Amino acid sequence: MSINDLSAIDALAAGDLIPVYDASNGDTRKISASSLSDYVETSIVDKFPEYTVQRSSPSATGFSVTISSTDGTSIHLILTPVAGYAAGTIVLPAAATCVDKQEVLVNCTQIVTTLTISENGASHVTGEPTTLAANAFFRLRYDLTTLGWYRVG
Repeated sequence: MSINDLSAIDALAAGDLIPVYDASNGDTRKISASSLSDYVETSIVDKFPEYTVQRSSPSATGFSVTISSTDGTSIHLILTPVAGYAAGTIVLPAAATCVDKQEVLVNCTQIVTTLTISENGASHVTGEPTTLAANAFFRLRYDLTTLGWYRVG
């Protein structure tokens, strides 16, 4: 009997069984909907990093904000400048303390016309924004192999 020969249901319950092909045994087995849900939840959680929040409220143009992360944690930097500014710099975590797939997420509530992203020892930053609109955001991910930051959002 194939999956197409089975009757369909409209709602799934935790105890319902779902057919799966088990590659390690070379045959079809079953798994409960609740076990499948647990597996999916664990898989998705591992894909999204936990962020430590850092806040900064620059009060003048030409500001510089250093992102602090000495243990490889991903950082969510919330910038709330007092006003829109002509220039500002964000200094990334020191490359010597960065780990593979570490992320920096930046939100900014005001416009920054000329934005500089400082590598802080990394070999490069690829795709970094050079300006931020009010309420803009971006995300960078560190790659240990190339020792560089890449924009991923």
